[in-house]
Amino acid sequence: MTLDQVLPLQLLPAAALQSVRGVLTDIDDTLTQAGAIEPAALVALQQLAVAQVPVIAITGRPAGWSEPFAMAWPVAAIVAENGAVMLRRDGDALWRDFAQDEATRAAHFQRLQRCAQAVLAAVPGARLARDSAGRLTDIAIDHGEFAHLDTGQIDAVGAVMRSHGLNVSVSSIHINGWIGAHHKASGARWAVETVLGVPFDPAEWLFVGDSTNDQSMFEQVRLSVGVANLLHFADRLHTWPKYLATAERGAGFAQVAQALLAARAGA
Repeated sequence: MTLDQVLPLQLLPAAALQSVRGVLTDIDDTLTQAGAIEPAALVALQQLAVAQVPVIAITGRPAGWSEPFAMAWPVAAIVAENGAVMLRRDGDALWRDFAQDEATRAAHFQRLQRCAQAVLAAVPGARLARDSAGRLTDIAIDHGEFAHLDTGQIDAVGAVMRSHGLNVSVSSIHINGWIGAHHKASGARWAVETVLGVPFDPAEWLFVGDSTNDQSMFEQVRLSVGVANLLHFADRLHTWPKYLATAERGAGFAQVAQALLAARAGA
């Protein structure tokens, strides 16, 4: 799908929304701005929870950064580090599950740190993301949160990571590298089947995202929506969502939630 094939959110049929089981969503610049959830997005999450629509957030952010949000937000789970770590609340307790066993994570951790040092040495201006201390299964280079890297620098960071055998994903703020077969789409399946106890059928879910690292989800989930700031990455996208909200970030997510809730109310 190309940009000229993307439809405005208001053309998403109510009948299609009425069959949605739940919502999958990115976090950074989809629910948040500058690392904090936008009020409109938090209200939307609360309204979805009241309507018993489960929401699972899937992010490249680290487990440590995501833990307080997993406890505070009305979500069924947060999948962090691009599918590697799942956080889910049980009363006052927080459960942390991993896609890889402890021995594998330990071996990978050493490789990841060597790669991080290689990136810093090879790419002028590269610096580790400030949330790196909370990362358990990946590394992240800041390109748009507290630092700025141009396209050439971003590509250079990715090239070093790939030369070390890492998978690479670029979000709106970070360049993430990790080892393993997990990714956002596998994390979505894992969370749905573990937390909700039902088979994951991409045709039954709606996904909301904002950047290049959401493309696998745009491709796999039947109803995919980009918030308007996705257009900032138009020159780097190869897979587009089927629909586009008119508002950016949390306000765009709220538009999607309102459309879903209105469709269910009219069923």
